[in-house]
Amino acid sequence: MKAHEHPHSPAPAHAHPKGHASAHDHDHDHDHDGGHSHDQDHSHSHDHDHGHAHGKGRWSRWKHQVTHMVKPHSHETADKVDSAMESSAEGMRALWLSLAILGATAVFQTVVVLISGSVALLGDTIHNFADAMTALPLGVAFVLGRRVANRTFTYGYGRAEDLAGIVIVLTIAASAALAAYEAIDRLMDPRDISHLGIVSIAAVVGFIGNEWVARYRIRVGRKIGSAALVADGLHARTDGFTSLAVLLGAGGAALGWRLADPIVGLLITAAILLVLKDAAREVFRRLMDSVDPALVDKGEAAVREVAGVRDVKELRMRWIGHKLRAEATVEVDGGLSVRESHAVSVDVEHALIHAVPRLTAALVHTDPALGPDMDDPHLALAHHMT
Repeated sequence: MKAHEHPHSPAPAHAHPKGHASAHDHDHDHDHDGGHSHDQDHSHSHDHDHGHAHGKGRWSRWKHQVTHMVKPHSHETADKVDSAMESSAEGMRALWLSLAILGATAVFQTVVVLISGSVALLGDTIHNFADAMTALPLGVAFVLGRRVANRTFTYGYGRAEDLAGIVIVLTIAASAALAAYEAIDRLMDPRDISHLGIVSIAAVVGFIGNEWVARYRIRVGRKIGSAALVADGLHARTDGFTSLAVLLGAGGAALGWRLADPIVGLLITAAILLVLKDAAREVFRRLMDSVDPALVDKGEAAVREVAGVRDVKELRMRWIGHKLRAEATVEVDGGLSVRESHAVSVDVEHALIHAVPRLTAALVHTDPALGPDMDDPHLALAHHMT
């Protein structure tokens, strides 16, 4: 069987020291070889359990081979790296395309500002330029995320996306503050707007451009698992709201109500704050290693179907950029050899990779099932748990 290797693996697989043969001491990481041969010297008392597990294992492997023929895939290092780079490349395409759309929108609005002298449209144009510029830190994060893990950054550079998410949240907050300032300033000192027709057209163009970019960024961000790109999409949506404020303000000015523009601006500021809350929550959850509980449930269900697994003691997941990693502790028959325990670990990792979207690696630890006269093998660690 080919070795299970994944990206972000800075060091080669370590060898088990001689005499280190207890099943519960075996940890399987994504760099270990997935050997499936079984020792033949285990006692007769386990023959029935092992035979059942072997039969179930043969059925699982046969089913998996059929699945591979229908939908081929690989867990080799190169394929994992290609998958990660493909996700980053898709994110970069979203950034470049949205940057072009917002840039063109901002340039058109700048021309209208010079013609009309609209302060409201000027504020919206500033927002659009700012939103376009948020693509830069996120683009840097995507590029960094492609770098291979090393001895210093052993999990890779995926967390750069979380840092970019913080920058985006701060930018949204600054946009809200600027919108509030402009609205209050116009409320205290109302101003007339000229060329209302072309200002309205520019406002509509600004809204359409921002909303298209928002939908595109959010869709791609959710597809590749990038919370930062989702937050950037929400930021684009706030600028779309600002464009609507310009449109409504122009409509109110056309009706002779000079306070329409600043009042609508304050309402839009409140809407931006709601979007800020959603974006901040998304980024905060990612920083705190939050995952959807449904993914954990799905992973646990898949692990319980693996031949040789008696129980799932623990399953943890965390995001590293827009990829997931998992840590699992499973209970197996206490009479299994190290090789047999390792085979179960490989099957567990394999099942998790198939069951959980965007999961690239799992660290699997096997615990032996305890008999009535057996001591807990973790007693030596008990004083570290308090």
